[in-house]
Amino acid sequence: MTDRLTKNASQPKLIRVLKGEAETIPPVWLMRQAGRYLPEYRELRARANDFLHLCYTPEWAAEITLQPIRRFEFDAAILFADILIIPDALGQNVRFEEGHGPRLDGMMPGDLLAMLDREKTGEKFSLICETVSRVREALTAEKTLIGFCGAPWTVATYMIAGHGTPDQAPARTAAYRDRENFDRLLDLLAEVSTDYLVAQIEAGAQAVQIFDSWAGVLPDEEFDRWVIAPTAKMIKLLRMRCPDVPVIGFPRGADGLSQRFIEQTGVDAIGCNTAMPLAQMRSLGKSVTVQGNLDPLLLEAGGLLLESRIHDIRGALSGVPHIFNLGHGILKTTPIEHVEQLVKQVRSN
Repeated sequence: MTDRLTKNASQPKLIRVLKGEAETIPPVWLMRQAGRYLPEYRELRARANDFLHLCYTPEWAAEITLQPIRRFEFDAAILFADILIIPDALGQNVRFEEGHGPRLDGMMPGDLLAMLDREKTGEKFSLICETVSRVREALTAEKTLIGFCGAPWTVATYMIAGHGTPDQAPARTAAYRDRENFDRLLDLLAEVSTDYLVAQIEAGAQAVQIFDSWAGVLPDEEFDRWVIAPTAKMIKLLRMRCPDVPVIGFPRGADGLSQRFIEQTGVDAIGCNTAMPLAQMRSLGKSVTVQGNLDPLLLEAGGLLLESRIHDIRGALSGVPHIFNLGHGILKTTPIEHVEQLVKQVRSN
């Protein structure tokens, strides 16, 4: 026991919590902490003609990843990239249009399988991994570097529709009509995404998060088939190659299926969205680390209500392994002083 505690004590706080330790003061980082609410990001973004070019330029992407660490001293940096790196690396046409977000040449599952080329991924993955290496070299030992990818279901929804939609109806309809090819597409994405995460880990990432932003739009049977099954496959493959690296799953909006997700995927931690009750988070925290779930809109609004909610979250999750975070990504209109207040209050006794 003493040896284990000594070993864990030498690890960053966030890694200790991901491995099941409860800290009196939880580690804190924010989803989308590197991005549009920071003036230094906006300045650098203006120099890049294209968003993907920004992601694939290691010098710039590393700088963006490090910007919020310099400002706020978060406990973790998360790689600056995008979940659509995977389809782009596979050969699908991906672009980002100002004011409209991502645009892809949407296709049906069978057509995608016919044109995607797994052999193409190495060049673009290597650029992302160079960013990881640069960031890890710049971070101090107590800071954790988190790698990430989009989950197969969420990535597939963009690949089929060609853009984001309110309920991902194009992908759901395509999956119902052609289950065989859709399952094959998810299998491919699970394998390629695992390769991508392993490459990030080998470059210096110490933990990884799998973002399933559209998990909450599915009925329970399809949730099992299209969210749990490919995520479980990824984690099984990842454990074979990187057994000691913690995995955070974020099945956004799937509150009622969270326990099933935990049990059947094998994640070390679960990201909790804003709507999840704190009592449920505490219950989940008996089996895994819980992460979240402050409302990004409340962080944007600030004031006494923000202070009260931070106090409530910390109190409700005291004694269970908890990472303080938002229920989704930070909003671009969030005042910097509100983030400063959040970090100060989370770290207060």
